[in-house]
Amino acid sequence: MSRPAATAAHATSADGPTDPASTPPRPVPPTAGQVGRQPDVDIDTAHIDTLDIEVDRAAAVLAPVARRTRVVPSAHLSQLTGVPVWLKCEHEQHTASFKLRGAFTRIALADPAVRARGVVAASAGNHAQGVAYAAAHFDVPATIFVPEGANPIKVARTRRLGARVEQVPGGIDAALLAAQATAHDSGGLLVHPFDDPVVIAGQGTIGLELLDQVPGLRTVLVGVGGGGLITGIATAIRQRRANVRVIGVQATGAPAFARSWRSGHRLWIPPVTLADGIAVGSAGDLTLALAAKVVDDVVTVDEDSFWEAMVSLLRADGQRVEPAGAAGTAALLRYPGLAQGPTVVILSGGNVDSATARRVRALAAEPLDPPAA
Repeated sequence: MSRPAATAAHATSADGPTDPASTPPRPVPPTAGQVGRQPDVDIDTAHIDTLDIEVDRAAAVLAPVARRTRVVPSAHLSQLTGVPVWLKCEHEQHTASFKLRGAFTRIALADPAVRARGVVAASAGNHAQGVAYAAAHFDVPATIFVPEGANPIKVARTRRLGARVEQVPGGIDAALLAAQATAHDSGGLLVHPFDDPVVIAGQGTIGLELLDQVPGLRTVLVGVGGGGLITGIATAIRQRRANVRVIGVQATGAPAFARSWRSGHRLWIPPVTLADGIAVGSAGDLTLALAAKVVDDVVTVDEDSFWEAMVSLLRADGQRVEPAGAAGTAALLRYPGLAQGPTVVILSGGNVDSATARRVRALAAEPLDPPAA
């Protein structure tokens, strides 16, 4: 599967569907102070084999621990798109996020001697909780670096799971640098939030479940930050079936993965979005290389669409999700034609901060607009 190949029915740019007859978008040039090309990291995908992502092994590790989360039909999204749409409820996973899958798999399969020195990670909050949960399971210390201003609900829950949390100025990329340095100095285990084949395999177990849960599955919509979730799901599906489209969704204010995927080299773009779970400034080397083989498209959606998606999920489906968890729904609200055949939207997380939750509840309680005359 080649990187720029959008579907015939819905060729898209990094900013949403375009006319299929239009020419493919050119790579976005760097803008001083905002966009920069990462040096010496052009992606050579020739050596990347999807079979190296051992999803079945991850599934065996997770079977006694992770929940096989529900898939529930969404009547309002099905009506909007004209095809059956299901919601994959990863916000009902332990720690209220899919991140447990990858974090637990990585820690479980690590060298026990390295693991015993402690685990180290960087996270906007959901990966932190997954790492803390797994570290507690194996009775090893965990140190998590998070950006200053991280979701206080996620930070508090990470601490309650027993991890030491350090706040770092400069966003998730700065937090990751701090985690890498600490792991190097301590000899402990670095649990990368996305750019690790074992983490990717853990996230990919969602794809195995989808193939069992949704007959005739044809399309999957996945929120994208660094790319671990989408490449895991897409890889797991591709290992078994070739006719399922996997489409990523990013915020227009955090489009690094979308633009990198389309241009063929890794870009760094400072993220500005309320969807903190996907507010990542750069794709991973491994995730971008895998995405070039297994991802069909990556689109972006505006900030208003995240609010609309959270409200519609609460009002119509009774699902309470965080902004990043509503990314796939936001894409369908903006571009219903993305859904082709039986479609699944991944609800990736449900750790909502108090202010966001209050606003979503208030908006959901407002009367629906009357139909147009």
